Amino acid sequence: MKSSIIIMGALLLLFCSQQHSFAQFSIDGQMLVRSEYRHGYNKLINENADPAGFIAHRARIQANYKIDRLNFFMSIQDVRTWGSSSTANISDNYLSVHEAWAEVNFGENWKLKLGRQELNYDNARFLGNLDWALQARSHEFALMKYEKEKAKLHFGFGFNQDGQKISDNLFTTPNQYKAAQFARYENTVGKFNYALLFWNDGRQYQETNNINYTSQGIRYLQTLALPTLKYNLPTTKLSAYLYYQFGKDVLNRSTSAYDISAHITQTFTENKETGSKYTATAGFELLSGTPTNSQQKNKSFAPLYGTNHSFNGFMDLFYVGNHFNSRGLRDIYLRTRYNFDAGFWIQGDYHHFASTATMLEELYSGPELDKGFGSEIDLSVGKVISESVSIQAGYSQFIASDTFKHAQNNGSLKSNQNWAYIMFVLRPNNKAKFIGVPL
Repeated sequence: MKSSIIIMGALLLLFCSQQHSFAQFSIDGQMLVRSEYRHGYNKLINENADPAGFIAHRARIQANYKIDRLNFFMSIQDVRTWGSSSTANISDNYLSVHEAWAEVNFGENWKLKLGRQELNYDNARFLGNLDWALQARSHEFALMKYEKEKAKLHFGFGFNQDGQKISDNLFTTPNQYKAAQFARYENTVGKFNYALLFWNDGRQYQETNNINYTSQGIRYLQTLALPTLKYNLPTTKLSAYLYYQFGKDVLNRSTSAYDISAHITQTFTENKETGSKYTATAGFELLSGTPTNSQQKNKSFAPLYGTNHSFNGFMDLFYVGNHFNSRGLRDIYLRTRYNFDAGFWIQGDYHHFASTATMLEELYSGPELDKGFGSEIDLSVGKVISESVSIQAGYSQFIASDTFKHAQNNGSLKSNQNWAYIMFVLRPNNKAKFIGVPL
């Protein structure tokens, strides 16, 4: 923590000492304060367990310095649960660097961005900044950008190691790629917006056989996608995306998996003078899964680096640190939102969940289970207090099927599974006044 403070302080002194009239220096910040009540959030709660409640925050200070063809940015954040440090603590481990990058302009259309940065693309299903989670997500990456009018081509790579070693290349950080390559192209033709994406994810493996011989290397899983397909009409928006994964997972299983989704958003009433509007979205998402009795091939799609809270229900029972390498998911949903004005809205979502792959009562044996997982109802509200302050709250209820209770494997479960939160969003210079509640 001390080193981060020293670095930021030195940068501020350096930047403030610049006297060049053509240099630009700005300081910004944000703070999220969220209180949660968890009674089945992320995993269905056992009947003998008590609900959890806490308050946590994320505070960031951001410095941006522009001079000539260089743009330098750094973001330091403090993420903590209230009470996790003593009121008289000397130091703690809650301060970290969220972003630290430099971007060089090579001309009218080309830029190179180097360092720790967010990769936030499309609807953040596969690559997102994980803004809902207080710690968020960023990558150490080299990213080349070509942008001309509506056409955008981004490509780059990341290569990770535990440290600056003298020998050995074993990478031991869990749930993290050792090497990744990325390319994405986006364009708009008339009312149609589309994007193409390729991500090559290399994970470290290490194996030991019966004679203690150890082999190690990288296994690559490829994701090829149409992550954005949008067609806009005056009162109707059609959206879809398609992902396909192939290659080898870290367990050396051949992989063939998909994620396909489509939805339609209709605006029924709108008053542009008052800002009132009523909108509804109906859609589905299918994420492939691996059948219980077929484990030799991996058919489970993995939304590896997405902001997954925004998709399959706000109770985060699917693909938020869980449900990976599972039986997949079928999500049929309806979302409705009413805007009283430009800064005040209420929203109600309904999801019906099911497995996409066969589920047996026991591994490789037993009767086949019904594929239904259950339903979730999400109620949300948001209000802009000022240009810098907004408040957001929500309540969610999950109605679990016997199949999902069996899959959760958490003993006898409570009949009532719910979650609630209230959050203050303090972002003076950020257009994103609300977080994690898409329509």
